[in-house]
Amino acid sequence: MKATRFGRNAAIAVIAAGALALTACGSDNPAGANTAAPSAAGAKVTGTLTGIGASSQGAAMDAWKTNFASANPGATVQYSPDGSGAGRKAIIDGSAQFAGSDAYLKDEELAASKAKCGPDGAIDIPVYISPIAVAFNLPDITELKLDAATVAKIFRGQIAKWNDPAIAALNPDAKLPDLKVTPVNRSDDSGTTKNFTEYLSAAAADVWTDKADGVWPASLKGENAKGTSGVVKTVTDTPGAVTYADDSAVSGKLGTAQIKVGSEFVKISAEAAAKAVEISKQADGRAATDFAIKLDRKTTEAGVYPVVLVSYHVVCTTYDKKETADLVKAFESYVVSEEGQKAAADAAKSAPLSAALQEKAKAAIESIKAKS
Repeated sequence: MKATRFGRNAAIAVIAAGALALTACGSDNPAGANTAAPSAAGAKVTGTLTGIGASSQGAAMDAWKTNFASANPGATVQYSPDGSGAGRKAIIDGSAQFAGSDAYLKDEELAASKAKCGPDGAIDIPVYISPIAVAFNLPDITELKLDAATVAKIFRGQIAKWNDPAIAALNPDAKLPDLKVTPVNRSDDSGTTKNFTEYLSAAAADVWTDKADGVWPASLKGENAKGTSGVVKTVTDTPGAVTYADDSAVSGKLGTAQIKVGSEFVKISAEAAAKAVEISKQADGRAATDFAIKLDRKTTEAGVYPVVLVSYHVVCTTYDKKETADLVKAFESYVVSEEGQKAAADAAKSAPLSAALQEKAKAAIESIKAKS
């Protein structure tokens, strides 16, 4: 597929649609309160839908599950946040009906998915846009300014203390402590890791010499923990620790970094994450209904926060049974709807999909079919 750019009008629609929805704080809020969940075409569906995947979607998924079950009393959605890699493996081997993933299918995974998902394989549907926070535990410091090279050096263990000259030069007014830097990475195959290392390998290539991958480089020392909740807890419990995690999981708990883009430092926000999608392109070589997005990590455009993830629901184009296909279509139609995106924004501070991307996602969902 020829790469297509998501235009400025789409990003404006993102922000306009979500401006009132971005005031809630994290998963402690009632899941999607006061947000209706219509099923596809207004028809009620029944059955159990099983998903496995990204822990970053946790707060949003709780809202989606609750609202969907409320509108469809005979339907249940189960979701196990085992990581993006586990989710993609599950959709490929048929042990789940959908996967949550912070990275779109690799070409080899797309080919492998045809065994269970029919001749057209699986497709990537964007459902959740969120910034990845560089989050730290420092006494009396809630915000720092960092550039890509300094972030890379921190996570490679090349900066040992928080009062290192490289950090001090970017933060001349901060009272940086003489405290050990303890980088904390994900121990599982993670789409958040893939997005974070993709940013570092693009924006700080001279420092981050490892390739972008969902598995953290084994050669690098530091602490590790499983899942978003695991790394956040480790950092919360460890003075001087630093990690990368979905912003919804760290807001109000840990300090976060502004990231240098061009000549300015951009504060983490849903709006700045939405702008990252605006300037990005659809990945090449995908089917018309596959909306994998190639993010521009080296942008210098003002107001863009480039350490962002677009999280997907990976679904089959063909299911064995009509009941399964109908259930998947109903749930995913709610997830990408204005109501579903508002529920996610309320619960997880994510940026709603633009109107243009919503329409593309809805068309992809409608194309799902069954063998019988």
